[in-house]
Amino acid sequence: MSDAVIRAVIDTDPGLDDAVAILHALSSPAFDIVGIMTVAGNIGIDVTTRNAGRILAHARRSDIPVVAGSAAPLSRAGFDTIDIHGDDGLGGVSFPEPAVPPHADAVEWLADLLLRESAMSLTILALGPLTNIARLVLDHPEAAARMARLIVMGGAIDEPGNVGPRSEFNIAADPEAADIVFRAGIATVLVPLDVTRKVRASRSWTAGLRETGVPAAVASADLVDAYFQSSSGRESRPLHDPCVMLYAESPALFTLERLPIAVELETDDDVGALVIDDKDGVLLDVTMKVDADAALGLLARRLSGG
Repeated sequence: MSDAVIRAVIDTDPGLDDAVAILHALSSPAFDIVGIMTVAGNIGIDVTTRNAGRILAHARRSDIPVVAGSAAPLSRAGFDTIDIHGDDGLGGVSFPEPAVPPHADAVEWLADLLLRESAMSLTILALGPLTNIARLVLDHPEAAARMARLIVMGGAIDEPGNVGPRSEFNIAADPEAADIVFRAGIATVLVPLDVTRKVRASRSWTAGLRETGVPAAVASADLVDAYFQSSSGRESRPLHDPCVMLYAESPALFTLERLPIAVELETDDDVGALVIDDKDGVLLDVTMKVDADAALGLLARRLSGG
């Protein structure tokens, strides 16, 4: 685990597991979160933006700006995930209303920030579709080139997909954006379903969080329990988005492989699938293994104030 504090922007579509990931980053001394950008993904942009503000209000961190981003994919219709995340995107879990209004135009805001900050000093933690980052690459390539690294929850390599036979939600929601970002030359770490499905919260894990009485831990327990309510008979639920923060904070918990990745853009029933393509793929660092028990332990410790 590095002693250097990670200065970061979170790009997100909260979202139950997004909310847990954000609470982790806000609770951990490993991160200095300088802003939260929102994107339509799990639910519409107005709701994701409101939810980001609600999470910050709960954490008493409304000093961190929320900046509304892309309301739709670059060229496609989005997905409807109300059945998983609920009408409010947070499974009905109680959060306060935002304490301050959001800013507008995440892409312009991020470009200005990257150009003001020292080059290679800012990490982007991407928990949703990559629409905002693709627009940054297209509209402000000089700013995008100053990004230290991009850590992306998305895709599936050997695992089946969750919205298609091989496609995962975040990439499939805006595959053109993912293709643009992956080909932009940004130092990128991809965190696919191959590891996120191994980091699984059980009901006993959420009970342990709740027993601490720490607000971030209790809220996270409620969020994961809302996940359980959206599916019957499951003994555990994967914590997809928190794996981005876990990798950023403690990369030693993960095993990386450098793989030539291409995004499937043509196949209607599996658009957004990731293809290993030695000819046309882009070499990306991909997390393929994880010490799941240690990852869950670190997440619980941070959420509980440790």
